[in-house]
Amino acid sequence: MLLERVYPAPGHASLTAFQRDRDRIVQARAFRRLAGKTQVFTSRASDHFRSRLTHTIEVAQIARNVASALGLNEDLAETLALVHDIGHPPFGHAGERALDACLQRHGLRFDHNLHALRIVEHFEQRYAAHRGLNLTLGVREGIVKHSRDYDSVTHPELSSYFLDQSPPLEAQLIDLADEIAYLTADLDDGVESGLLEINHIRSQVSILARCYEVVEREHTGVEEKFLFNEALQLMQNTLIDDLIRTTRQGAEAIGAKSLADIRNHPQRLSVFSPQAESERLEEKRYLYNTLYSCPALTLEHDKAEEVVTKLFDFWMENLEELPQGYIDEVESEGHARVVADYIAGMTDSFILQQYVGVKRMVKPGTRR
Repeated sequence: MLLERVYPAPGHASLTAFQRDRDRIVQARAFRRLAGKTQVFTSRASDHFRSRLTHTIEVAQIARNVASALGLNEDLAETLALVHDIGHPPFGHAGERALDACLQRHGLRFDHNLHALRIVEHFEQRYAAHRGLNLTLGVREGIVKHSRDYDSVTHPELSSYFLDQSPPLEAQLIDLADEIAYLTADLDDGVESGLLEINHIRSQVSILARCYEVVEREHTGVEEKFLFNEALQLMQNTLIDDLIRTTRQGAEAIGAKSLADIRNHPQRLSVFSPQAESERLEEKRYLYNTLYSCPALTLEHDKAEEVVTKLFDFWMENLEELPQGYIDEVESEGHARVVADYIAGMTDSFILQQYVGVKRMVKPGTRR
């Protein structure tokens, strides 16, 4: 069932169905655009900070590691990791908040998981016989359900994705692989940016402090930045090991022998242990309080929200300024959704180009 596609597709002698899905995703234009989308810091700040694409690759590494250790389908886990952020708009979470706020004025919402599904089912056009990437049901289900649960009353259009059942473990682990990747990376990029200081992190983030003490004992006389890198790697490995161990214990506790056993269990089984979960939440609070909400990033977030909002309003008032392909979608999708779709597909640099162009077209105090 998980291998079903919407449109018939012949098998491939050397590739599994999920490997074919992986290749289709990697070759998609939306996937390539992740290179130009913000993770935490924009690419204008440094070439060394994570982009949405490099973050995705790191998540895929972790997901495949966990799946392999648990004897799960590594190809499915890797594919879901590679596609999990494909629906994000430019400017990271600030861009998503702004786009969602714009749509709420029109009785709609923006959800990057559901937008990712629309990308792979509709927007990507690579094949002569159909729109979309024609991915397997297993991958499409994982796109929808890897990080949250939907109900069929609110989302009847998702009824074919087993909304009354838990997702496979390969999908369940993606959200926590994502957490592990960014908890490690954001500390790294935060220190690299000069916005975070290693000793302050050690005083506030228990798991990093514990890992730092271990590597400090093992490597005497080493520069602080190298000790920090070692501590970050140890922290990541600690969380990965915890996720593997706790997921295995959960599956064994319910006597899971098949996918049906996983689906019929009411709670997700891929979780952290209580200690790791407590430390995860502690670090997440630290990042929000000291990095994500710091004045330097707040200014960037405010600017991002201004760009998204003004462009959304401009194209709502000037439909004819949209590309023709989007204008053609208005009758079926609605004006506001089409504008959001156009903005969501943009990279940071492209949306800024559009913003500059629109500012030149519309003088202050005038309307087109």
